[in-house]
Amino acid sequence: MHTVLLFLEPFLKLIRREKLHKVGLVLILLILLGATMFSLFERDVGFIDSLWWTLVTITTVGYGDIAPVTVGGRIVGTGVMLLGIGLLAIFTATVAGVFIENRIMEDKGLRVSKVKQHFVICGWNFRGPEIVAGFRADAKSKKLPVVVIAEIQEKPLDDPDLHFIRGELDPETLEKANMAEAQAAILLSDDSLDASARDAKTILNTLTIESLYPSVYTCVELMRAKNVEHCRRAKADEIIVVGELSTNLLVQAALDHGITRMISELVSTRYGSDLYKIRVPQSMRGRTFFDIMCELKKSHGFLCVGVEDSQDKKLLANPNSEYRVGPDDRLVIIASSRPKLT
Repeated sequence: MHTVLLFLEPFLKLIRREKLHKVGLVLILLILLGATMFSLFERDVGFIDSLWWTLVTITTVGYGDIAPVTVGGRIVGTGVMLLGIGLLAIFTATVAGVFIENRIMEDKGLRVSKVKQHFVICGWNFRGPEIVAGFRADAKSKKLPVVVIAEIQEKPLDDPDLHFIRGELDPETLEKANMAEAQAAILLSDDSLDASARDAKTILNTLTIESLYPSVYTCVELMRAKNVEHCRRAKADEIIVVGELSTNLLVQAALDHGITRMISELVSTRYGSDLYKIRVPQSMRGRTFFDIMCELKKSHGFLCVGVEDSQDKKLLANPNSEYRVGPDDRLVIIASSRPKLT
């Protein structure tokens, strides 16, 4: 019953706001009065059939199964047609107008988002569409909602699961995006500013989110490596330095030709094998990294390349063969699709 009331509440608010109950009440009274008058003049037609005739006449369907033959019946029919069609047009036009208004408000970023377990993208630049495409390519996030908070005029992508909130990153906007229920937030740099100003704005936005919603995992994009320490002080959970990453890839490409193609494949969710972090299966807890690596490769075709320590949350790439994996650790593996192990 509670679920039904939650579903009906927005509809009831709409009826009260647009005063549709008044139009609906007049329409019902017209139907009842028209049916009563019609049955009085057309004595061969009962009240139920008269009610059916009134509904058919008002909706302009006109089946022709019942028709007035008396003068009084025809006068009633004329009144029902003139008044009923007008009232029905007002009712349907009001409802249609509300739906159109809601769609326009949503596209303009003026609606409050009520989604949960979603991802929030703070800011918007040319990397935004690629990020959304990455979410849609992964089975874990394919159908999950994504909320974009940005100072742009319209919803940036035509995606039914993408919600848009227009405005600066402040407490009011974050509340509209329901940040408290979000899984993670991605903070993109503002391309309209120079590199130093971009990072300063991003760090300030990170501080705002972390101070209000410390439980939300923040992934931050910076332009300069020298600002990483400032971002860490703002308590960012994960920091990606765009320039530094590109530099490292260029050096790697020069030293080991073609290896960056493999790196690109591993960090993309849209093609090839990808990196995933999974729970340690029950049967593998307490065993050595080498044993787990061999069994995963032999039984499932997955390549285990690292472990996340549950104590200090540090990622260990290619740990010692004798390293024992704890029950709360996470395994980092390479697989063609997101694995489901128990």
